Amino acid sequence: MAIDMSRAVEGKRVLVTGGTGSLGKVLVRALLSGQYGRPARVTVLSRDEGKHFAMRLALKHISAASEDIIYRDYASILNFRVGDVRNYHSVVAALRDVDIVFNAAALKQVPSCEYFPSEAVETNILGPRNIVRAIADHALPVEVVMGVSTDKACHPVNVMGMTKALQERIFVAGNLDAPQTRFTCARYGNVLASRGSVIPLFHAQIAAGGPVTLTDAEMTRYFLTLDDAVRTIVAALVAGQRGEIFIPKAPAARIETLARVLIGDRPIRVETIGIRPGEKLHETLVADDEAYRTIERDGYYVIRPALPELGGAPSKPALRRAYTSDQRLMDAAQLADLLARNGLRVEDRPDFDAIY
Repeated sequence: MAIDMSRAVEGKRVLVTGGTGSLGKVLVRALLSGQYGRPARVTVLSRDEGKHFAMRLALKHISAASEDIIYRDYASILNFRVGDVRNYHSVVAALRDVDIVFNAAALKQVPSCEYFPSEAVETNILGPRNIVRAIADHALPVEVVMGVSTDKACHPVNVMGMTKALQERIFVAGNLDAPQTRFTCARYGNVLASRGSVIPLFHAQIAAGGPVTLTDAEMTRYFLTLDDAVRTIVAALVAGQRGEIFIPKAPAARIETLARVLIGDRPIRVETIGIRPGEKLHETLVADDEAYRTIERDGYYVIRPALPELGGAPSKPALRRAYTSDQRLMDAAQLADLLARNGLRVEDRPDFDAIY
């Protein structure tokens, strides 16, 4: 049975941390579109006032006749707040008079986190801790906190994954620290063409005549659109129980296949440069030690919390082993179709900054 998400945020006061990022912008647009109900207010929390300004202008220029319909009184519903999840007092102020929190604030580029691990800790760990602490310390009547996680949180080998894994644990334990609030998470893989991802890089390299740089011919990754990611997050908001982690059943492919599909018949060379600091050959969405706690619900895998106070493991797990990106790979034709359906072929000449 499909999850009814049509009233997910109906009448709710919503806060989106990191709301000016790739995911945050698409999430805000979706919340304003009415497809998940009509919120009473949507507040974007970000420390970059320049991005606030650009996002406000972009939303004002959306036509009511376009596919991205923003209802006409969005100006009184959409708010921008300069603030930082790293700062406890900023978080306390932002969380007052809020029903739902989507924590999309993150440092997410793997190499950047490797070179600046303390910065990743500040945003990806202390930020979530500030949210839990603010709700608990001040008995704030927040109904739900949705944490946005990543496949790199499974058996993490890089700083980004390690910090995101701790974010998950902080939010799971938050159900005990602030029992009046339901804390859940959504975990998913690579988002197609999000800021810092490989597709814009490949497009730029192809436009320059190559070479297209490949880390390893056997490397695989999950692929989701930003809209898929938003649906997963909203599904977890609606159907997730305390401490659960929602996982989409995502398609995957070799990065080499992606490069070949984008290059097509162009005489462009592919150059293998080796794995970057902190990268895995394959990604994992459900780890071996989580499989026994994983169930299926409405088309998603759902990891039940390990803490016995929050329910424990199911009697019939949905998985017997890890769910990894080297299973059931898309071939070139399937991947080409996915890119075409999302306007991400080189021929489409996408403006990634405008889209995301």
